Amino acid sequence: MENSKATIETLNDLIEINNDRIIGFENATKELKPEDSGLKTLFTGLIGDSHNFKMELATEVVALGHDIAQGGTTSGKLHRSWLDVKAAFSGHSKRSILEECEFGEDAIKDAYKKAIADEATPAYIKDILVKQQSALQEAHDQIKGLRDSVANN
Repeated sequence: MENSKATIETLNDLIEINNDRIIGFENATKELKPEDSGLKTLFTGLIGDSHNFKMELATEVVALGHDIAQGGTTSGKLHRSWLDVKAAFSGHSKRSILEECEFGEDAIKDAYKKAIADEATPAYIKDILVKQQSALQEAHDQIKGLRDSVANN
């Protein structure tokens, strides 16, 4: 029973951080310039990925007989507030948008790493998380590469 409770908390935490990721990419998309359509397409795809991840995680929560988390994390809300303040002073350059997206990707990667390392997480859940973690790593690397390509522009 205790492992089940820990698993549900872990899954709901990951659902919430995926909610944060969706909100972060939606906000980033709003800040892009018209000439950044390729980046907007990328972010839209990553939003879709997080929706799919949430659905997969939520299915497991429901299968365990519990309610699904609906919001985002407190740290995600604080980070978005900081981004709003920072943007007011620094503007919304392509580089700063990519930096903040990379910061968010680092946070979600860390959450998945902890969930996978948790001994209470059942093997079949870890399999789901490892698959999602792989996609998150690819997204992180792509965003980091894009950020690095505009480093001096």
